Amino acid sequence: MKSFSLQIAAVVLTSVFSPPAALAAQEVNLYTTREPALIQPLLDAFTKDSGIQIRSVFVKDGLLERVRSEGERSPADVLMTVDIGNLLDLVDAGVTQPVRSQALEEAIPANLRGKDGRWFALSLRDRVLYADKDLPITTFTYEELADPKWKGKVCIRSGQHPYNTALIAAKIAHDGAQATQTWLEGVKRNLARKAAGGDRNVARDILGGICDIGIANAYYVGRMKNDKPGSEGRAWGDAIKVVRPSFASSAGGGTHVNISGASLARSSPNRDNAVRFLEYLVSPEAQAIYANANYEYPVRAGVKVDPVMAALGPLKADSLDVAEVAKYRKQASELVDKVGFDN
Repeated sequence: MKSFSLQIAAVVLTSVFSPPAALAAQEVNLYTTREPALIQPLLDAFTKDSGIQIRSVFVKDGLLERVRSEGERSPADVLMTVDIGNLLDLVDAGVTQPVRSQALEEAIPANLRGKDGRWFALSLRDRVLYADKDLPITTFTYEELADPKWKGKVCIRSGQHPYNTALIAAKIAHDGAQATQTWLEGVKRNLARKAAGGDRNVARDILGGICDIGIANAYYVGRMKNDKPGSEGRAWGDAIKVVRPSFASSAGGGTHVNISGASLARSSPNRDNAVRFLEYLVSPEAQAIYANANYEYPVRAGVKVDPVMAALGPLKADSLDVAEVAKYRKQASELVDKVGFDN
C-alpha cells in the first residue's frame, strides 16, 4: 500500500507542477547567421501575429559545427543563413529535415527552393554594377569587367568572399571553367586597387576617384541612399548609379542573384511552430519587411519594394537554379587562388 500511495502522490505532483499541453511554452528557437538588427522586425511581427516567441541565437561563424556538436539534443528549430552555399552545406551535412507546405511552395519559385523541401529562399540579393553617376552607362555585362578599356578603373571586394565566389560560380555554370579563368584574369588586370574591403567601399572609392566602376550588392545602395543627409554613407550612395548586368551568354539575360534562406532543423523540438514561422516569412507582410527594412528583393511576387530600390527598375534575375550555381563554389574559389585575384 505504501508503494501504491507513493505512485499516486507522484501522479498528483506531476499534474500540479507540469503545465498542460495547451499552456506549454509556444516558441521557436532560431539559429541565424544574419545580423540580429536586420531580422528583428520580422521576429517581432511574427510574435505579435501568432503569440509564438522567437528565441534567436546569432551564430556569426560555425553554425554547422554548432548544430552538429549538439546532435539530437539541439534546441534549434530553424536554421537561417545568407548565401545559398552556406544553406546547402547544412542540407548536405544532414542537419535539416524536409518540409511539405503549400504556402511555401506557392510563394517561392521552384528555382529558389529545394526540390526535397529541405531549404527555402526568403529574399534575393542581386549583384550589380556600381558606376560613377556621370558615366554614360545604361547597360552592362559581367564580361565587360574584363574589357581593357576599364584597366585600372575597377573596384571589388575579395574574390574569396561568398558574394563573389557565387558570382564566379555562376559564370562557370554559364560558360565553363576555362572561359571563367580567362575572364577572371582580365578583371584582375583591370583592378584599381587590391580586391578587398566591403561592398560599400566600392561606392566610397568611386567617390574618391580611385575607380570608376565596381561590383557590389544592390541592397547596400538602399542603405546608403536612405542614410542621413550629410553622412558618409549618403555621400557614397549619391556618388553612384546602379546598372544591373547580365551574362553575355545567357539567352534570357538576367542579373546574378544570391539569397538569404532557411531550413527546418533535423531535431526541431517545436516543429509545427517552426513550419508556421517559415510560412510567415514568405507571407506578404513579412516579404514587405524584407523589402522595406533590409532593401532586399522579395521572393514572393507582387510585393512593393523600397522607393530607392524601385527607382533601380524591376529586377530580372538570372534563371539559373541557385542550387546549380552553388555546385561550382569550390571550383570558383580555386580559380580565385589560381589567378592570384586577391594578391
